[in-house]
Amino acid sequence: MVLTPIFGTIIFVVLYFVATLLYPGGSQVDKNSIGFSWANNYWCNLLNENAINGQNNPAKPIAMAGMFVLCLTLSFFWFLFPKSIILDRKLKLAIQISGTLAMTIAFFLFTNINHDLVTNLASIFGLIATIGTFIGLYKSRWFGLFTFGLLNILLVGLNNYVYYTKGLIVYLPVIQKISFATFLIWICCINLKLYRK
Repeated sequence: MVLTPIFGTIIFVVLYFVATLLYPGGSQVDKNSIGFSWANNYWCNLLNENAINGQNNPAKPIAMAGMFVLCLTLSFFWFLFPKSIILDRKLKLAIQISGTLAMTIAFFLFTNINHDLVTNLASIFGLIATIGTFIGLYKSRWFGLFTFGLLNILLVGLNNYVYYTKGLIVYLPVIQKISFATFLIWICCINLKLYRK
């Protein structure tokens, strides 16, 4: 049961990769490009009804399934993690509730609701759950995972800086993927630590 988030992460990665193979084309750099560009396309491009090049996007159902699995995986992680370590009851509830809310809101990226609004709301609740996770790691004296988590915070900050300043926006798809990968590896490492515990 503790390893469930690891299996969920693996399923998400497989679905993500399959979706990239089905994406027709178009990116922020070249709307007429063919296929998914790891350097120029965003994860959200896979979730759109139509690709940037205007064609129907057959990657969407696979990407939606991947997003659903990811949201369930992270909700499960934030439900399980506080129960597995010594924390104040209120903090445990804060992590569980905010983590689940973050992932529920993130699932609305599939809809026509404003993308930035969904992202910002999910980020706020995700931040609460993440801060709680940091407190749990620190109190458990898991300082290596605590430090690894700080790298994730720096990457999230870099994502926001690039997105809102627009100056280096051409690099954002790559930064986004590195941030995604680093965060998921961090979650998996925490789960492995819980499993060994």
